[in-house]
Amino acid sequence: MRTIAPRVVLASRASEWEMLLARHATAGQARFFLERRGGDPDELITRHRRQLEALSTVELAVPSSWRRTRITRSQFAGFLFEPSDVVVAVGQDGLVPNLAKYLNGQTLLGVNPDPDRYEGSLVRFAPSEVAAALPASLHHVEERTMVEAVLDDGQRLVALNEVYVGHESHQSARYLLRCPSGEERQSSSGLVVTTGTGAGGWARSIVRERRSEAALPAPTDDKLAFFVREAWPSVATGTRLTAGILGVRERISVVSEMEHGGVAFGDGIELDRLTVEWGQRIEIGIAAELLRLATP
Repeated sequence: MRTIAPRVVLASRASEWEMLLARHATAGQARFFLERRGGDPDELITRHRRQLEALSTVELAVPSSWRRTRITRSQFAGFLFEPSDVVVAVGQDGLVPNLAKYLNGQTLLGVNPDPDRYEGSLVRFAPSEVAAALPASLHHVEERTMVEAVLDDGQRLVALNEVYVGHESHQSARYLLRCPSGEERQSSSGLVVTTGTGAGGWARSIVRERRSEAALPAPTDDKLAFFVREAWPSVATGTRLTAGILGVRERISVVSEMEHGGVAFGDGIELDRLTVEWGQRIEIGIAAELLRLATP
């Protein structure tokens, strides 16, 4: 019986130079715009060329018997991923969570086109390593925990790094928080519920600002951590339940007392969000989905 060859989905986002060209139509106008503001167009062009070279190297590394296709970030939401796809993300670390919420068991391999600019915590492969890494990626993966937020009307979002719940302005949000340690009416600048993968980003900033010694979950742990941002003490609101750990069957819920502007979004993508009306309940916990991340 003949089996279908794996398909490589090569995913990227437009470079800064490409975005400037889209706005200004010609290279000359893009240069003029940058130079008038003290920018260096040659630096952006160099970054753009590095990305093109990385994409070309990766495409040439795909075995000749495998299928292949290319997509950009604007196409992620509508793209039909096949169960056997190997998704190769070429770009900054943030491209991986952009993709992760649209996957369901597919392996993702991250490629770093510019190690001088991108940390590489999620894009761990150099373009030159992809030829050897692609066949191995079918077997050598680690499973990253993801977080979900579910509204009481059934709407849902999934994120790799973290979920934010609060007011769209990031200013004062009023709500009733219920967590394994109890419940409390709060007024704050919102909650952040992070995975172990996200513990190196927004959550780490919160922990450092608080000078906390809280142990954050590791990327593959079946745990989440939550933090309430700038909780305000008053006669009606408290500050007792401002951080905690959630296990695999534990969830927190937020009952909105915001007259307008209540939102939930994942991985910092504010345009892709749920609207949380007054009186609605949203629950946050570990998602059933896992990200299968190829390992070196």
